[in-house]
Amino acid sequence: MCQNLKQLTPVDLNEVWETEPQHFTPWLAKEENLTLLGKALGIELELEAQEVNVGGFRADILCKNTVDDSWVLIENQLDTADHRHFGQILTYAAGLDASTVIWIAKTFRREHCAMLDWQNRITDERYRFFGVEMKVWQIEDSPRAIQFDVVSNPNDWVRGVSQDTQRVANQEVSERQQLMRKFWTGLREYMNDNNSSVNCPAPTTRGYLRFGIGRTDFFIHTRLASSSREIGIWLYTQGNDAEAHFRLLEEQKEDIHNEFGETLEWYELPENERSRVCLNKEDTDPLNENDWIHQYEWFTAKLERFNQVFRPRIQALNAADWIPEEDNEQLAEP
Repeated sequence: MCQNLKQLTPVDLNEVWETEPQHFTPWLAKEENLTLLGKALGIELELEAQEVNVGGFRADILCKNTVDDSWVLIENQLDTADHRHFGQILTYAAGLDASTVIWIAKTFRREHCAMLDWQNRITDERYRFFGVEMKVWQIEDSPRAIQFDVVSNPNDWVRGVSQDTQRVANQEVSERQQLMRKFWTGLREYMNDNNSSVNCPAPTTRGYLRFGIGRTDFFIHTRLASSSREIGIWLYTQGNDAEAHFRLLEEQKEDIHNEFGETLEWYELPENERSRVCLNKEDTDPLNENDWIHQYEWFTAKLERFNQVFRPRIQALNAADWIPEEDNEQLAEP
């Protein structure tokens, strides 16, 4: 049967946002829109501030990367990328000690992409520079849709391979560490190929991989434990409010288990200033490459479940809502 297909029509950015500082930047700073941008980049972003003073200048948006708690600078343009903004970006990044720089523009000239690529080549893996072209589309009178196209980005895989190659030359990487990287690389490819709703970070040589879950001081470790023949997903809360946040989540334990569909393990570790909620899969050998596809399936399904169940609860937490038991006892005294 012949389909009556419609054509996508590009929309001028200035028809959607009249100005960058008064209209586009506040729009992008909303949680749902930062999530869209983060999805395109594979980064968990949490808004810290808008229009941040840096000397006599103002940076558009400052965020936290919730995976590693590092600073992320976002600089916006509704027109074509230019030299002036590139200079501003370097100034802001230095002044704010940003590890990640995201430059958004209508279009990028080849020389500006080359500058970003060069920055990614000459800096180590702690620093990342992204160039993002922004487009808006519409089909006839339908609602408009945003598209973020990444035109320049750090190649974490190439960086990781080159660094690991150097370590191998120096006999610093064991066969096990190489196997860990191979496992995490496979997991990332599996999640991307299956359009997972969870962003998988760059692979490492460690026995765990750290995922964000939308808020600073919370993160997830996927872990491989060959000695005990198990794999697992551990949700951590840390920082000054770790105990309060853990207790508030624990108060919802029954609802969480019902929604999750499985019983989780809860561990408060006050001496380490962090606590965790765990799900483990036993009788599973992470060194058995023939079983990796099943382990990828399990990790992907359970990571998505953790995000569905915990993310909204974590974002709604307010440490001030928790009253320690000793305070409750004092309130109860006549």
